Amino acid sequence: MQTINYVKVPHQLDCGDSVFPSVVVNDGSLTTQQECADWIKSNLPELESKLRESGAILFRGFPVDSAETFDEFSHSFGYPNFTYKESLSNAVRINYTERVFTANEAPKDVEIFLHHEMAQTPISPSKLFFFCKSAAEKGGETPLCRSDMLFEDLAKQMPDLAADFVKKGLKYTTQMPAEDDPNSGQGRSWKSTLSVQNDTQAEQKLAELGYSWEWLADGSLRATTPILPAVIDMGNNKQVFYNQLIAAFMGWKGVRENPSSAITFGDGADIPVEGLQLAVKLSEKYTFDLPWQDGDVALVDNYMAMHGRRPFSGERKRQVLVALAID
Repeated sequence: MQTINYVKVPHQLDCGDSVFPSVVVNDGSLTTQQECADWIKSNLPELESKLRESGAILFRGFPVDSAETFDEFSHSFGYPNFTYKESLSNAVRINYTERVFTANEAPKDVEIFLHHEMAQTPISPSKLFFFCKSAAEKGGETPLCRSDMLFEDLAKQMPDLAADFVKKGLKYTTQMPAEDDPNSGQGRSWKSTLSVQNDTQAEQKLAELGYSWEWLADGSLRATTPILPAVIDMGNNKQVFYNQLIAAFMGWKGVRENPSSAITFGDGADIPVEGLQLAVKLSEKYTFDLPWQDGDVALVDNYMAMHGRRPFSGERKRQVLVALAID
């Protein structure tokens, strides 16, 4: 059975102890899902060590060509499944299997800005699998950003702000529509988001999770989280900028004009706009744009790395599917 065949690709980031992302290429000897499963099991300790160091691994040239084979490939790692249905994400998705769903249903010209998956909710996955079933003709890369390197740089340039992020945490306010809106990157209805049938069940679920909320005249729901972390300590002297600040500031409606409409420190204080602008600027320095090829699978540590989606064009349908894990 083949060993792990690491390769270099253009624009990988040099992270000192690793490159980002790590790239593993099948030498052609793995041709079935059973062979892949055996190979993953035998190499899992090294792959997990590499993931902890790098934050992301791209698997290229493996026999993954459908939602079903992607389901099998991701399942072979043995991580506990985290279904989209049980998440509190308000992005609109479409399920293919119980564990596999679309990455996002937002229109092709909409950019999905950098974020940690579901970091704006009390329950978030620890690992993400992405599968490129069909790459876009032009664009459509998945940007990946090393959040530990970003925060280290942020702390050097604005130490007081970094200390506030660590000490105070964050609160997020989101508005969930009464019905799913597929034209929005954040268009999942409150019924779908909370897995409820009516407003009484919604209020019970929100109360259990520590939210505060307000019903609006159009039937939508504005909900504010309990205090959530802005920074997570990973050990080994690594702190990660684990939040949705960049996505909210750059992509949520009205947030650039008034950040406090959607994000504040945990004590309710405003986050300085210049701090948010610096985080956006630094993220560009530590981001690798993953240029998808059909059949690629990426395993991302959701704590170490943010992700997003670049706009794309062309007649070919871009299809990137996702499976989540929590451990």
